[in-house]
Amino acid sequence: MFKNSEKFLTAFNRIEKELRSMMINKKDLGFSKMVKILRNSNSLVKRYSEDLLEFAELRNAIVHNKVELTHAIAEPHDSIVDKIETIQEELAHPKKVIPLFNKKVHYFDEQDSLADMLHTIHEKGHTKFPVYANQTFMGLLTQKGITNWLAENNGEGSFSFNDILLKDVLPFDEKDNVLFISTSTSIYAAVELYKEYASKGKRLEALLITRNGTQEEKLAGIITTSDILEIP
Repeated sequence: MFKNSEKFLTAFNRIEKELRSMMINKKDLGFSKMVKILRNSNSLVKRYSEDLLEFAELRNAIVHNKVELTHAIAEPHDSIVDKIETIQEELAHPKKVIPLFNKKVHYFDEQDSLADMLHTIHEKGHTKFPVYANQTFMGLLTQKGITNWLAENNGEGSFSFNDILLKDVLPFDEKDNVLFISTSTSIYAAVELYKEYASKGKRLEALLITRNGTQEEKLAGIITTSDILEIP
């Protein structure tokens, strides 16, 4: 029967090996130093940095304060062991945006009518749509862009939504409200992108997922603000 200290040290050593593999150079650094460096560039390390630094202190207490070779002076609580094993597994096999956000993405051509998009909003409940000119991505049209267009054209007399093309509505939306990411992006890297936008006082409406993260590829999924809020 393995003791909690043995389970803890096993998971800790695996995390240390994982961190060392992430280091481009200076692979001889200590555990805590690696955490402090990597949290600036790795979303998972950043997410768990405080836990990892606490694990380092506990590891030192266990290793350096053993009363004998086979007996640790303190045994970690079950919850600590569960946490470090969960983090170790996440670092070794980070959850990717695909398949979690693998879904059909409703998109439109810029020559489609506003009536078509409004019908989809009513039927599907979606409010963010990629717009293309043939195969070229033109931008993301959201409910804000539609509202802005309506406000601008409120005094223009009667008109039919069937006669309004999406290419005429798209300029009323934000220009940099969307990013493309690859299918191999971790879900926590996706969260960080939203946080980075917010820190600059900007709003990221959606992340569009393609195989390599380029605009020319087929859409594999979409992550919206509401999706991000559901990520634990």
